[in-house]
Amino acid sequence: MHKPVQVERKDIYFKPDKKRVLARFFFLGDDRTIKVIKRILSLNESQRKEVFGQVLRSYTKRHRSIVHIFERNFDRVSHLLAKIPFSKEKLSHIDKLLIGSYFTMEYSIESAALFNPSIIEHPDQTELFKGEKRIILSFRATGEGHVSSIVFRSGTLDVNNNIHIDYVGSLLDKPIQVKNHRYHKESFLKKMNELHAEPTEVKSKLEAKLTDTFTYEELKRYIDEVRQDSEENLENVTFLQQAFWLASSHYEMTFSWDTSISERVIFPLADTEKRGIEDARFVQFKDEKGESVYYATYTAYDGFSILPKLLTTKDFYHFKVKPIYGEIANKGAALFPRKINGRYAMLCRIDGENNYIAYSNNINIWQETAIRIQEPEYPYEFVQIGNCGSPIETQYGWLILTHAVGPMREYVLGASLLDLDNPHVEIGRLHSPLMTPNDEEREGYVPNVIYSCGAIVHNDHLILPYAMSDYESTYATIKLEDLLLAILNPDRYI
Repeated sequence: MHKPVQVERKDIYFKPDKKRVLARFFFLGDDRTIKVIKRILSLNESQRKEVFGQVLRSYTKRHRSIVHIFERNFDRVSHLLAKIPFSKEKLSHIDKLLIGSYFTMEYSIESAALFNPSIIEHPDQTELFKGEKRIILSFRATGEGHVSSIVFRSGTLDVNNNIHIDYVGSLLDKPIQVKNHRYHKESFLKKMNELHAEPTEVKSKLEAKLTDTFTYEELKRYIDEVRQDSEENLENVTFLQQAFWLASSHYEMTFSWDTSISERVIFPLADTEKRGIEDARFVQFKDEKGESVYYATYTAYDGFSILPKLLTTKDFYHFKVKPIYGEIANKGAALFPRKINGRYAMLCRIDGENNYIAYSNNINIWQETAIRIQEPEYPYEFVQIGNCGSPIETQYGWLILTHAVGPMREYVLGASLLDLDNPHVEIGRLHSPLMTPNDEEREGYVPNVIYSCGAIVHNDHLILPYAMSDYESTYATIKLEDLLLAILNPDRYI
Protein backbone atom coordinates (compact mmCIF):
# COMPACT_ATOMS: atom_id res chain seq x y z
CA MET A 1 0.00 0.00 0.00
CA HIS A 2 1.35 3.40 -1.02
CA LYS A 3 1.89 6.04 1.66
CA PRO A 4 1.47 9.63 0.44
CA VAL A 5 3.77 12.49 1.36
CA GLN A 6 1.67 14.87 3.45
CA VAL A 7 1.67 18.45 2.19
CA GLU A 8 0.11 21.07 4.44
CA ARG A 9 -1.06 24.08 2.48
CA LYS A 10 -1.16 27.21 4.66
CA ASP A 11 -3.96 29.77 4.42
CA ILE A 12 -1.59 32.74 4.26
CA TYR A 13 -1.63 34.51 0.90
CA PHE A 14 0.63 37.12 -0.63
CA LYS A 15 -1.55 39.13 -2.99
CA PRO A 16 -0.66 41.96 -5.38
CA ASP A 17 -1.44 45.38 -3.96
CA LYS A 18 -2.22 48.09 -6.52
CA LYS A 19 -1.67 50.82 -3.91
CA ARG A 20 2.08 50.15 -3.73
CA VAL A 21 3.42 52.73 -6.19
CA LEU A 22 6.90 53.80 -7.17
CA ALA A 23 7.84 57.19 -8.68
CA ARG A 24 9.62 56.72 -12.03
CA PHE A 25 11.21 59.03 -14.55
CA PHE A 26 8.75 59.86 -17.35
CA PHE A 27 10.54 60.80 -20.57
CA LEU A 28 8.81 61.93 -23.76
CA GLY A 29 11.81 62.37 -26.03
CA ASP A 30 13.78 65.57 -26.52
CA ASP A 31 11.33 67.39 -28.81
CA ARG A 32 8.20 66.85 -26.70
CA THR A 33 10.14 67.50 -23.49
CA ILE A 34 11.21 70.90 -24.80
CA LYS A 35 7.58 71.71 -25.69
CA VAL A 36 6.38 70.79 -22.20
CA ILE A 37 9.09 72.90 -20.53
CA LYS A 38 8.16 75.87 -22.74
CA ARG A 39 4.51 75.53 -21.68
CA ILE A 40 5.49 75.46 -18.01
CA LEU A 41 7.67 78.54 -18.41
CA SER A 42 4.81 80.37 -20.15
CA LEU A 43 2.94 80.42 -16.82
CA ASN A 44 3.52 83.38 -14.55
CA GLU A 45 5.15 82.89 -11.15
CA SER A 46 1.84 82.79 -9.28
CA GLN A 47 0.43 80.15 -11.61
CA ARG A 48 3.53 77.99 -11.30
CA LYS A 49 3.33 78.12 -7.50
CA GLU A 50 -0.36 77.20 -7.62
CA VAL A 51 0.20 74.18 -9.87
CA PHE A 52 3.10 72.99 -7.75
CA GLY A 53 1.05 73.33 -4.58
CA GLN A 54 -1.60 71.07 -6.09
CA VAL A 55 1.07 68.48 -6.90
CA LEU A 56 2.42 68.53 -3.33
CA ARG A 57 -1.05 68.15 -1.80
CA SER A 58 -1.73 65.10 -3.97
CA TYR A 59 1.57 63.24 -3.74
CA THR A 60 3.63 64.04 -0.62
CA LYS A 61 1.85 61.36 1.44
CA ARG A 62 2.40 58.71 -1.23
CA HIS A 63 6.21 58.95 -1.35
CA ARG A 64 8.99 59.26 1.21
CA SER A 65 10.70 62.24 -0.45
CA ILE A 66 8.81 63.37 -3.53
CA VAL A 67 10.77 66.64 -3.62
CA HIS A 68 14.06 64.74 -3.97
CA ILE A 69 12.53 62.73 -6.83
CA PHE A 70 11.45 65.94 -8.59
CA GLU A 71 14.96 67.37 -8.18
CA ARG A 72 16.51 64.25 -9.67
CA ASN A 73 14.12 64.18 -12.63
CA PHE A 74 14.62 67.87 -13.32
CA ASP A 75 18.36 67.22 -13.51
CA ARG A 76 17.71 64.53 -16.13
CA VAL A 77 16.02 67.02 -18.50
CA SER A 78 17.76 70.28 -17.53
CA HIS A 79 20.31 70.00 -20.35
CA LEU A 80 17.47 70.65 -22.80
CA LEU A 81 16.99 74.17 -21.45
CA ALA A 82 19.90 75.22 -23.65
CA LYS A 83 17.85 74.33 -26.72
CA ILE A 84 14.94 76.65 -25.79
CA PRO A 85 17.17 78.64 -25.02
CA PHE A 86 16.74 79.41 -21.32
CA SER A 87 19.26 79.77 -18.52
CA LYS A 88 18.91 77.28 -15.68
CA GLU A 89 20.17 79.93 -13.26
CA LYS A 90 17.00 81.98 -13.84
CA LEU A 91 14.79 79.23 -12.44
CA SER A 92 13.66 79.28 -8.82
CA HIS A 93 13.79 76.12 -6.74
CA ILE A 94 10.02 75.73 -7.08
CA ASP A 95 10.29 76.10 -10.87
CA LYS A 96 12.82 73.29 -11.01
CA LEU A 97 10.64 71.06 -8.84
CA LEU A 98 7.56 71.79 -10.96
CA ILE A 99 9.42 70.90 -14.16
CA GLY A 100 10.66 67.71 -12.46
CA SER A 101 7.08 66.77 -11.54
CA TYR A 102 6.03 66.81 -15.20
CA PHE A 103 8.67 64.17 -15.92
CA THR A 104 7.68 61.91 -13.04
CA MET A 105 5.07 59.17 -13.09
CA GLU A 106 3.73 56.64 -10.62
CA TYR A 107 4.12 52.96 -11.39
CA SER A 108 2.13 50.36 -9.48
CA ILE A 109 4.84 47.73 -9.19
CA GLU A 110 2.68 44.74 -8.26
CA SER A 111 -0.75 45.67 -9.64
CA ALA A 112 -0.71 42.72 -12.07
CA ALA A 113 0.93 39.93 -10.04
CA LEU A 114 3.06 38.96 -7.05
CA PHE A 115 4.49 35.55 -7.77
CA ASN A 116 7.45 33.15 -8.08
CA PRO A 117 8.68 33.56 -4.48
CA SER A 118 11.87 32.43 -2.80
CA ILE A 119 12.67 32.34 0.92
CA ILE A 120 15.91 32.68 2.90
CA GLU A 121 17.01 33.18 6.48
CA HIS A 122 17.23 36.83 7.51
CA PRO A 123 20.77 38.03 8.35
CA ASP A 124 19.48 39.06 11.80
CA GLN A 125 18.46 36.08 13.95
CA THR A 126 18.62 37.87 17.32
CA GLU A 127 15.85 38.26 19.93
CA LEU A 128 13.87 35.21 18.87
CA PHE A 129 12.22 32.50 20.95
CA LYS A 130 13.24 28.85 20.64
CA GLY A 131 11.89 27.33 17.44
CA GLU A 132 11.53 30.68 15.66
CA LYS A 133 13.36 31.92 12.59
CA ARG A 134 13.38 35.34 10.98
CA ILE A 135 12.99 35.13 7.21
CA ILE A 136 13.00 37.20 4.02
CA LEU A 137 10.69 36.39 1.12
CA SER A 138 11.40 37.71 -2.36
CA PHE A 139 8.79 37.97 -5.10
CA ARG A 140 8.59 38.78 -8.76
CA ALA A 141 6.24 41.76 -8.91
CA THR A 142 4.68 42.90 -12.19
CA GLY A 143 2.74 46.02 -13.07
CA GLU A 144 1.71 47.94 -16.19
CA GLY A 145 3.24 46.47 -19.33
CA HIS A 146 4.13 43.35 -17.33
CA VAL A 147 7.50 44.82 -16.34
CA SER A 148 8.96 42.73 -13.52
CA SER A 149 10.92 43.83 -10.45
CA ILE A 150 12.07 42.24 -7.19
CA VAL A 151 10.23 43.07 -3.97
CA PHE A 152 10.58 41.71 -0.44
CA ARG A 153 8.62 40.83 2.66
CA SER A 154 10.15 40.04 6.05
CA GLY A 155 8.63 38.01 8.85
CA THR A 156 9.08 35.27 11.42
CA LEU A 157 8.44 31.54 11.26
CA ASP A 158 7.07 30.31 14.57
CA VAL A 159 7.44 26.91 16.22
CA ASN A 160 4.38 25.65 14.30
CA ASN A 161 5.80 26.80 10.95
CA ASN A 162 3.37 29.69 10.60
CA ILE A 163 4.73 32.82 8.94
CA HIS A 164 4.02 36.11 10.70
CA ILE A 165 4.69 38.90 8.19
CA ASP A 166 6.12 42.18 9.43
CA TYR A 167 4.35 45.45 8.69
CA VAL A 168 4.44 46.08 4.95
CA GLY A 169 5.53 49.66 4.26
CA SER A 170 3.79 51.71 1.59
CA LEU A 171 6.46 54.35 0.83
CA LEU A 172 8.37 52.44 -1.83
CA ASP A 173 11.92 53.41 -2.70
CA LYS A 174 14.36 52.75 -5.48
CA PRO A 175 18.05 52.91 -4.53
CA ILE A 176 19.30 56.29 -3.32
CA GLN A 177 22.59 55.66 -5.08
CA VAL A 178 23.47 53.75 -8.24
CA LYS A 179 27.12 53.37 -9.13
CA ASN A 180 28.05 52.19 -12.61
CA HIS A 181 31.16 50.14 -13.09
CA ARG A 182 34.37 51.60 -14.55
CA TYR A 183 35.81 49.22 -17.11
CA HIS A 184 39.40 48.26 -17.82
CA LYS A 185 40.21 47.62 -21.46
CA GLU A 186 42.17 44.39 -20.90
CA SER A 187 39.54 42.66 -18.78
CA PHE A 188 36.67 43.96 -20.92
CA LEU A 189 38.22 42.57 -24.11
CA LYS A 190 38.88 39.26 -22.37
CA LYS A 191 35.21 38.93 -21.46
CA MET A 192 34.18 40.00 -24.95
CA ASN A 193 36.33 37.20 -26.35
CA GLU A 194 34.52 34.74 -24.13
CA LEU A 195 31.23 35.88 -25.66
CA HIS A 196 32.44 36.36 -29.23
CA ALA A 197 35.76 34.68 -29.99
CA GLU A 198 35.75 35.12 -33.79
CA PRO A 199 37.73 38.09 -35.16
CA THR A 200 35.58 40.65 -36.97
CA GLU A 201 36.02 44.09 -38.49
CA VAL A 202 33.88 45.82 -35.85
CA LYS A 203 35.75 44.02 -33.10
CA SER A 204 39.04 45.51 -34.30
CA LYS A 205 37.50 48.97 -34.71
CA LEU A 206 36.05 48.96 -31.18
CA GLU A 207 39.30 47.67 -29.67
CA ALA A 208 41.18 50.54 -31.33
CA LYS A 209 38.82 53.13 -29.84
CA LEU A 210 38.87 51.84 -26.25
CA THR A 211 41.01 53.75 -23.77
CA ASP A 212 42.77 51.98 -20.89
CA THR A 213 39.75 52.68 -18.68
CA PHE A 214 36.30 53.89 -19.69
CA THR A 215 32.77 54.40 -18.41
CA TYR A 216 29.51 52.99 -19.72
CA GLU A 217 28.63 56.33 -21.37
CA GLU A 218 32.01 56.43 -23.10
CA LEU A 219 31.55 52.90 -24.40
CA LYS A 220 28.11 53.83 -25.76
CA ARG A 221 29.76 56.62 -27.75
CA TYR A 222 32.47 54.29 -29.07
CA ILE A 223 29.86 51.72 -30.13
CA ASP A 224 27.78 54.36 -31.92
CA GLU A 225 30.86 55.55 -33.80
CA VAL A 226 31.78 52.00 -34.86
CA ARG A 227 28.19 51.29 -35.90
CA GLN A 228 28.06 54.36 -38.14
CA ASP A 229 31.37 53.37 -39.73
CA SER A 230 30.50 49.71 -40.38
CA GLU A 231 28.24 47.60 -42.55
CA GLU A 232 24.94 46.79 -40.87
CA ASN A 233 24.83 43.01 -41.00
CA LEU A 234 23.82 40.39 -38.46
CA GLU A 235 27.37 39.60 -37.34
CA ASN A 236 28.26 43.25 -36.68
CA VAL A 237 24.96 44.06 -34.99
CA THR A 238 25.28 40.97 -32.75
CA PHE A 239 28.82 41.83 -31.66
CA LEU A 240 28.02 45.46 -30.83
CA GLN A 241 24.89 44.41 -28.96
CA GLN A 242 26.94 41.97 -26.88
CA ALA A 243 29.47 44.70 -26.05
CA PHE A 244 26.62 46.98 -25.02
CA TRP A 245 25.07 44.27 -22.83
CA LEU A 246 28.39 43.52 -21.16
CA ALA A 247 28.85 47.12 -20.03
CA SER A 248 25.27 47.93 -19.04
CA SER A 249 25.05 44.92 -16.79
CA HIS A 250 27.58 45.91 -14.09
CA TYR A 251 26.32 48.22 -11.37
CA GLU A 252 25.89 48.67 -7.63
CA MET A 253 22.93 50.11 -5.75
CA THR A 254 22.37 51.26 -2.19
CA PHE A 255 19.08 51.79 -0.36
CA SER A 256 18.47 54.29 2.42
CA TRP A 257 18.85 53.04 6.00
CA ASP A 258 15.40 54.46 6.86
CA THR A 259 13.58 52.03 4.55
CA SER A 260 12.04 48.77 5.66
CA ILE A 261 12.89 45.80 3.46
CA SER A 262 9.32 45.70 2.14
CA GLU A 263 9.84 49.24 0.79
CA ARG A 264 12.99 48.44 -1.20
CA VAL A 265 12.30 47.73 -4.85
CA ILE A 266 14.93 46.37 -7.24
CA PHE A 267 13.53 47.83 -10.44
CA PRO A 268 15.14 47.43 -13.89
CA LEU A 269 18.09 49.83 -14.16
CA ALA A 270 20.28 48.51 -16.98
CA ASP A 271 19.34 48.39 -20.66
CA THR A 272 19.63 44.60 -20.62
CA GLU A 273 16.73 44.36 -18.13
CA LYS A 274 14.50 47.26 -19.19
CA ARG A 275 11.55 44.91 -19.79
CA GLY A 276 11.95 43.02 -16.56
CA ILE A 277 13.86 41.28 -13.80
CA GLU A 278 12.48 37.75 -13.66
CA ASP A 279 12.44 34.88 -11.16
CA ALA A 280 15.15 35.71 -8.65
CA ARG A 281 16.41 32.60 -6.85
CA PHE A 282 17.99 33.72 -3.57
CA VAL A 283 20.40 31.58 -1.60
CA GLN A 284 22.42 32.04 1.59
CA PHE A 285 25.91 31.04 0.49
CA LYS A 286 28.50 29.94 3.07
CA ASP A 287 32.17 30.32 2.20
CA GLU A 288 35.06 28.18 3.47
CA LYS A 289 35.22 30.27 6.68
CA GLY A 290 31.52 29.78 7.35
CA GLU A 291 30.70 33.41 6.59
CA SER A 292 27.47 34.17 4.75
CA VAL A 293 26.76 36.18 1.64
CA TYR A 294 23.44 36.24 -0.19
CA TYR A 295 23.28 35.62 -3.92
CA ALA A 296 20.36 35.69 -6.30
CA THR A 297 20.39 34.51 -9.88
CA TYR A 298 17.79 36.14 -12.09
CA THR A 299 16.88 36.60 -15.73
CA ALA A 300 17.22 40.05 -17.30
CA TYR A 301 14.93 40.72 -20.25
CA ASP A 302 15.23 43.66 -22.66
CA GLY A 303 12.18 42.84 -24.77
CA PHE A 304 14.12 40.71 -27.24
CA SER A 305 16.80 38.70 -25.45
CA ILE A 306 17.52 37.29 -22.01
CA LEU A 307 20.69 37.54 -19.96
CA PRO A 308 21.25 35.74 -16.63
CA LYS A 309 22.59 37.95 -13.85
CA LEU A 310 23.99 37.56 -10.36
CA LEU A 311 22.85 39.78 -7.50
CA THR A 312 25.07 39.93 -4.39
CA THR A 313 24.37 41.39 -0.94
CA LYS A 314 25.30 40.92 2.69
CA ASP A 315 22.73 43.19 4.32
CA PHE A 316 19.93 43.80 1.76
CA TYR A 317 20.80 47.50 1.71
CA HIS A 318 23.73 47.36 -0.70
CA PHE A 319 23.60 45.19 -3.82
CA LYS A 320 26.04 44.43 -6.63
CA VAL A 321 24.89 43.20 -10.04
CA LYS A 322 26.99 41.33 -12.60
CA PRO A 323 26.11 39.33 -15.72
CA ILE A 324 26.66 35.57 -15.80
CA TYR A 325 28.67 34.39 -18.78
CA GLY A 326 29.01 31.01 -20.37
CA GLU A 327 26.96 28.05 -21.52
CA ILE A 328 24.44 28.41 -18.70
CA ALA A 329 23.21 31.70 -20.22
CA ASN A 330 19.55 30.70 -20.12
CA LYS A 331 16.67 30.91 -17.67
CA GLY A 332 16.50 29.16 -14.32
CA ALA A 333 20.06 29.16 -12.96
CA ALA A 334 20.25 28.22 -9.25
CA LEU A 335 23.47 28.36 -7.23
CA PHE A 336 24.41 25.71 -4.67
CA PRO A 337 24.70 27.14 -1.12
CA ARG A 338 28.39 26.22 -0.83
CA LYS A 339 31.28 25.11 -3.00
CA ILE A 340 31.46 21.47 -4.07
CA ASN A 341 34.98 20.01 -4.01
CA GLY A 342 36.37 23.53 -3.98
CA ARG A 343 34.30 24.80 -6.91
CA TYR A 344 31.07 26.72 -7.42
CA ALA A 345 28.16 24.62 -8.67
CA MET A 346 25.02 25.76 -10.46
CA LEU A 347 21.82 24.07 -11.58
CA CYS A 348 20.71 25.28 -15.00
CA ARG A 349 18.49 24.41 -17.94
CA ILE A 350 20.39 25.33 -21.07
CA ASP A 351 18.01 23.71 -23.58
CA GLY A 352 14.64 24.56 -22.01
CA GLU A 353 13.82 20.90 -21.45
CA ASN A 354 16.33 19.12 -19.21
CA ASN A 355 18.14 19.84 -15.94
CA TYR A 356 21.90 20.42 -16.02
CA ILE A 357 24.68 21.16 -13.55
CA ALA A 358 27.73 23.31 -14.20
CA TYR A 359 30.95 23.86 -12.23
CA SER A 360 33.25 26.87 -12.20
CA ASN A 361 36.13 28.48 -10.33
CA ASN A 362 34.59 31.90 -11.01
CA ILE A 363 31.10 32.62 -9.76
CA ASN A 364 29.99 34.61 -12.80
CA ILE A 365 32.01 32.96 -15.60
CA TRP A 366 30.93 29.41 -16.51
CA GLN A 367 32.99 28.19 -19.46
CA GLU A 368 32.95 24.41 -18.94
CA THR A 369 30.37 22.23 -20.62
CA ALA A 370 27.35 21.67 -18.38
CA ILE A 371 26.42 18.09 -17.46
CA ARG A 372 22.88 16.86 -18.06
CA ILE A 373 21.63 15.32 -14.81
CA GLN A 374 17.89 14.99 -15.40
CA GLU A 375 15.57 14.63 -18.35
CA PRO A 376 11.80 14.06 -18.48
CA GLU A 377 11.14 10.50 -17.32
CA TYR A 378 7.62 10.33 -15.85
CA PRO A 379 4.34 11.48 -17.45
CA TYR A 380 4.03 14.58 -15.26
CA GLU A 381 7.32 15.92 -16.67
CA PHE A 382 7.24 14.78 -20.31
CA VAL A 383 7.28 18.37 -21.67
CA GLN A 384 10.09 19.77 -19.50
CA ILE A 385 11.76 19.71 -16.11
CA GLY A 386 13.57 22.52 -14.29
CA ASN A 387 14.65 23.57 -10.82
CA CYS A 388 12.61 25.49 -8.25
CA GLY A 389 15.51 27.18 -6.54
CA SER A 390 18.86 26.37 -4.98
CA PRO A 391 19.53 22.84 -3.65
CA ILE A 392 19.12 22.15 0.07
CA GLU A 393 21.77 20.07 1.82
CA THR A 394 20.42 17.07 3.78
CA GLN A 395 21.95 13.98 5.34
CA TYR A 396 20.83 11.89 2.35
CA GLY A 397 21.92 14.23 -0.43
CA TRP A 398 21.13 17.51 -2.13
CA LEU A 399 17.37 18.01 -2.18
CA ILE A 400 16.22 19.80 -5.31
CA LEU A 401 12.66 20.85 -5.87
CA THR A 402 11.65 20.78 -9.52
CA HIS A 403 8.93 22.24 -11.66
CA ALA A 404 7.66 19.91 -14.34
CA VAL A 405 5.27 20.33 -17.24
CA GLY A 406 2.90 17.61 -18.39
CA PRO A 407 -0.48 17.35 -20.15
CA MET A 408 -2.40 20.61 -20.75
CA ARG A 409 0.81 22.55 -19.97
CA GLU A 410 0.15 21.95 -16.28
CA TYR A 411 3.06 23.05 -14.07
CA VAL A 412 3.52 20.81 -11.01
CA LEU A 413 6.21 20.46 -8.35
CA GLY A 414 8.46 17.44 -7.96
CA ALA A 415 11.49 16.54 -5.87
CA SER A 416 14.82 14.74 -6.37
CA LEU A 417 18.04 13.95 -4.53
CA LEU A 418 21.57 14.41 -5.84
CA ASP A 419 24.73 12.89 -4.41
CA LEU A 420 26.37 15.16 -1.82
CA ASP A 421 29.92 14.84 -3.15
CA ASN A 422 29.03 14.36 -6.81
CA PRO A 423 25.79 16.28 -7.40
CA HIS A 424 25.87 15.50 -11.12
CA VAL A 425 24.65 12.04 -9.99
CA GLU A 426 20.92 11.70 -9.27
CA ILE A 427 20.16 9.17 -6.51
CA GLY A 428 16.39 9.45 -6.36
CA ARG A 429 13.31 11.13 -7.81
CA LEU A 430 9.60 11.11 -7.05
CA HIS A 431 7.66 9.09 -9.63
CA SER A 432 4.59 11.31 -9.11
CA PRO A 433 4.25 15.04 -8.44
CA LEU A 434 4.79 16.33 -4.93
CA MET A 435 2.16 19.01 -5.54
CA THR A 436 -0.30 19.76 -8.34
CA PRO A 437 -2.53 22.84 -8.66
CA ASN A 438 -5.77 22.42 -6.71
CA ASP A 439 -9.08 23.99 -7.74
CA GLU A 440 -8.19 27.34 -6.21
CA GLU A 441 -4.59 27.45 -7.39
CA ARG A 442 -5.31 26.58 -11.01
CA GLU A 443 -7.23 29.81 -11.70
CA GLY A 444 -5.23 32.92 -12.52
CA TYR A 445 -3.31 34.91 -15.10
CA VAL A 446 -1.68 31.71 -16.43
CA PRO A 447 -3.95 28.76 -15.46
CA ASN A 448 -2.74 25.44 -14.06
CA VAL A 449 0.64 26.63 -12.81
CA ILE A 450 2.33 26.34 -9.42
CA TYR A 451 5.95 27.48 -9.25
CA SER A 452 8.62 28.27 -6.68
CA CYS A 453 12.04 29.91 -6.72
CA GLY A 454 13.35 28.53 -3.42
CA ALA A 455 12.59 26.85 -0.09
CA ILE A 456 14.26 26.44 3.33
CA VAL A 457 14.16 23.98 6.23
CA HIS A 458 12.70 24.98 9.61
CA ASN A 459 11.91 22.73 12.58
CA ASP A 460 12.51 19.60 10.45
CA HIS A 461 9.99 20.77 7.86
CA LEU A 462 10.41 22.05 4.35
CA ILE A 463 8.98 25.57 4.08
CA LEU A 464 7.93 25.90 0.45
CA PRO A 465 6.57 29.22 -0.86
CA TYR A 466 5.00 28.98 -4.29
CA ALA A 467 3.06 31.01 -6.82
CA MET A 468 -0.42 30.20 -8.02
CA SER A 469 -1.06 30.62 -11.74
CA ASP A 470 1.32 33.59 -12.08
CA TYR A 471 -0.91 35.86 -9.98
CA GLU A 472 -0.46 35.50 -6.21
CA SER A 473 1.54 33.36 -3.79
CA THR A 474 1.20 31.21 -0.70
CA TYR A 475 3.25 28.48 0.99
CA ALA A 476 3.14 24.88 2.17
CA THR A 477 5.02 22.79 4.72
CA ILE A 478 6.23 19.20 4.35
CA LYS A 479 7.92 16.99 6.92
CA LEU A 480 11.46 16.74 5.59
CA GLU A 481 12.18 13.17 6.65
CA ASP A 482 9.01 11.89 4.96
CA LEU A 483 9.90 13.65 1.73
CA LEU A 484 13.48 12.34 1.69
CA LEU A 485 12.38 8.76 2.33
CA ALA A 486 9.77 9.07 -0.40
CA ILE A 487 12.44 10.14 -2.88
CA LEU A 488 14.74 7.28 -1.87
CA ASN A 489 11.87 4.74 -1.91
CA PRO A 490 9.54 6.11 -4.62
CA ASP A 491 7.72 2.81 -5.22
CA ARG A 492 6.28 3.00 -1.68
CA TYR A 493 4.93 6.51 -2.12
CA ILE A 494 2.64 8.44 -4.41
